[in-house]
Amino acid sequence: MHSSVGHSLILALPLVIVAGFFLLSILERRRLGSLAPVSFWRRNGIAVSTYLVVAVGLWAVIMIVLPQLYMIDLSLRPKLPPAQTSGPKDVYTLENYRYFLYGSTTSTANWNTLHIKAFFLTIGASVTVTLLNFAICYPLAFYMAQVSPKARVRLFMLLLITPYWVNEVLRAFAFRVLLGSQGAINTLLLKTGLIDQPIDFLGLDVGLYAGLAYAYLLMMMFSLYNAIESLDRNQIEAARDLGAPWWYIHWSVVMPHAKPGIASGATLVFMLNAGALAAPLVLGGPRTLWFTPIVYDRFYQAFNWQQGAAYAFILLLACVVFVLLVLRLFKLGLGEIAR
Repeated sequence: MHSSVGHSLILALPLVIVAGFFLLSILERRRLGSLAPVSFWRRNGIAVSTYLVVAVGLWAVIMIVLPQLYMIDLSLRPKLPPAQTSGPKDVYTLENYRYFLYGSTTSTANWNTLHIKAFFLTIGASVTVTLLNFAICYPLAFYMAQVSPKARVRLFMLLLITPYWVNEVLRAFAFRVLLGSQGAINTLLLKTGLIDQPIDFLGLDVGLYAGLAYAYLLMMMFSLYNAIESLDRNQIEAARDLGAPWWYIHWSVVMPHAKPGIASGATLVFMLNAGALAAPLVLGGPRTLWFTPIVYDRFYQAFNWQQGAAYAFILLLACVVFVLLVLRLFKLGLGEIAR
C-alpha cells in the first residue's frame, strides 16, 4: 500500500471514529428508553452544544487522533532517502518492529536484548512507582478528606502544590544534589557515623525511583482525595460502631468507594512514568536502562523516525494494555475513572 492511500486512511479514520461514537450514543439512548437522561443538546442549547462539540472534536482530532494515526503510519514505512519517499519502495512493512525484537531489519538470529530489557524494565519500574505512590498518598488523602478540618486541608494543599512551581528538570537535579556521593544525605550519614563510605544512591537507582515518585505524586494524591472526599462519613462511623477494625474499614468501605480514584491515579502515574524522559536522564545510574531515552535516540541520534515511531507505538500499546488491566481489575468502565 502506497503513501497516498495511507494518508487517505489517516484522514478518513477520525470520521469513522466519530461516526462510531455517535452510533453508540444512539443505541445507548434507545436501550435506556425513558430512563435515559436529558440529552446533551437539550440541556445546553443548540448554540452552546454545537460550539462544545466542534471545539472538543477539533482539539481531539488535531491534537490526539491525527498525530497518533500518523505515528502508526510512519512506523510501518521503511527509512528511505527523501527522493524515494512516495515512490515504489515506500510501502508498508514490519521491519521497524522486527528491529525492536531482533536488532536487525533482515536477520532474526539474535534477540535485541538491550532494547527488550529496557522496555520491560521501564514497564516494571513504572508499576513499582505507581504502587509506591499509592502507598504514600492513600493515608494522607484519607486524612485530608475524612479527618482534617477544612482550614488544615487548604494548608496541606498549598504545601503539596508549592514545590511543583519549580521546573521538573530542576527538581530532578535537586534529587541528584541530595543523593549524590558528595550530596547532602551522604554527608549527613558520614558525619553521624552511620556509614563509613558514601552510598551510591544513583547507581542503585534509588534516586531514579524517588525522583519519579515525587514528580507525579500529585496525580495520585488529587485522584484519591477527590474520590475519598465524596464518601459519607456515616458509613465509616457505622462500620466502627459494628466493631470493624480499622484495616477492614479501609478494605471494605473506603477502598471500594474510592476505586475510580485509585484507577484514575494509577493510570495517570503509570503512563507519565513510562513516558518520562528528564528524570531517567538526570537521575539514572550508569547501568540504568530506560525505554524513553532509547525512543528519543531513534528520532534524534539515529535520525530514524520510522523506528522511533515504531518504538513509541509499542510503548503506547503497553500503556493501553495497562489501562485495560486496571479497568478489569477494578471492574470499572472508562467513563467512571474519567469523572
